[in-house]
Amino acid sequence: MKKLAFLILLLPVALAFGQQKPTMTMKPEMTEIWEPEIPVVSPGAAYGDLPGDAISLFNGKNLDEEWTNRNGEKPGWKVENDAVTVVKGTGEIRTKRKFNSFQLHIEWRSPAEVSGESQGRGNSGVFLQGIYEVQVLDNYNNRTYRNGQAGSLYKQYPPLVNVCRKPGEWQTYDIIYNAPVFKADGSYLVPPHVTVLQNGVLVQNNVALRGPTEYIGIPEYTVKPHGAESIVLQDHGNPVSFRNIWIREIL
Repeated sequence: MKKLAFLILLLPVALAFGQQKPTMTMKPEMTEIWEPEIPVVSPGAAYGDLPGDAISLFNGKNLDEEWTNRNGEKPGWKVENDAVTVVKGTGEIRTKRKFNSFQLHIEWRSPAEVSGESQGRGNSGVFLQGIYEVQVLDNYNNRTYRNGQAGSLYKQYPPLVNVCRKPGEWQTYDIIYNAPVFKADGSYLVPPHVTVLQNGVLVQNNVALRGPTEYIGIPEYTVKPHGAESIVLQDHGNPVSFRNIWIREIL
């Protein structure tokens, strides 16, 4: 009974407290932020066109300005008809510039003449900061392991859907990459995060990578701290072509 009486006595106080109004009268302009003004960037005339603040990584004519091979020498890939095509055995190509976080647009095409199956058909890759692979593969009526098909973060995340076009048709990747932050011991404080749209369709939704891409083994075991690194395109022995490559740095 004493406890009940005490609660009854507190009730008017609680009600009064709950009825108190804020001492400050809010106005709409108090939550409006005007400065600094948002920068204006031209979006390009059509989907895939170079935005006003983007860096073109391939001009359709040659690789000399932006690309090198693994050894810092002239790449051996073939350039014709505004596209660059893998030449088997010449090795990867990599950008001379190095990047942290970015938005990357790249268009790719597997050969129109189908050869091989599973991982042996139209295979290449786009490596973010040189070590995190977005898989390139002809998966039009070509089944392979799900975490190794087109649009996958290779051996880590399968794509949400398969939206591959027919062999010989151009396809697009729009990749949003947020670079990792490292602890003092070399492990991730914040892992790299990746979003991928293939042909305008979301196939990777801000996934957190476990570590660098590994063909054999566990990614976590090979994490090493790094800074800005190159974009790398893979020579996997198939004549995959690329065009309209541009990047916007995220600062």
